Amino acid sequence: MERSRTSLTVEGRKVPLCLFRPAVAGPLPGLLYFHGGGFTSGSVEEVEITATALAESIPALVVAVGYALAPAHPFPAAIEDAHAAAMWLAERAGPLGVAGHDAGGHVAVSLTLLARDRGGPEIAAQALFGPMLDPSLTRVGDGEGSVTDCARCYRAYLPEAALRLHPYAAPLESRRLGRLPPILIATAQNDVLRPEAESYAARLIDAGVPTEVTRFAGVSHAGLAHHPPALAAAADFFRRRLTGAPPHPSSHR
Repeated sequence: MERSRTSLTVEGRKVPLCLFRPAVAGPLPGLLYFHGGGFTSGSVEEVEITATALAESIPALVVAVGYALAPAHPFPAAIEDAHAAAMWLAERAGPLGVAGHDAGGHVAVSLTLLARDRGGPEIAAQALFGPMLDPSLTRVGDGEGSVTDCARCYRAYLPEAALRLHPYAAPLESRRLGRLPPILIATAQNDVLRPEAESYAARLIDAGVPTEVTRFAGVSHAGLAHHPPALAAAADFFRRRLTGAPPHPSSHR
């Protein structure tokens, strides 16, 4: 596995990129990965297990993106960073996928909406691990996790109340979910965010988006992003969607 670093400059901000390239000859698909941290914390240094597993299993050139964090850089800074990274990777790899955990899942979703509306780059597939998707917090469950913490994170990311209805900030409220890339959503059984993720899956199905949902027991919200069965399911999904490979017989879909 070859690891390297570079950065982009977006609106005067430095956006670090950490590249994970498997020892595979020839061109590879590209995969952007967005870390968790509730929009306010996290970094590319924290995703080595996830990025390495996906890079080797798909295989793909995985790029972890150090997007701008709130409250210093509220919405839409993170998704502008994500879009710039997508444009950069689209020029250097084959078919493009995106993935993210927690707030990184929100960034990944917002990126697919933004790329669709701006006419590029083309994103072929997306996978979400326990995503944060609903600033209204009206669809949370009774499981593990703090609604108070989620509310604090959304206040930092979306300091103006009106922003919490923006389609890029509240995808569950969007009436325009068509023409989005096929998606895999991985949830944890006892995660307080599971109901909203599965509600988003239902809305995508209604919009005609190819959608797969996998729920995992015995894993926490925080652990979902490096849970081996979840990573295996995501790798199988990206192999099929980015390379055209048949499903792996041991897939956990």
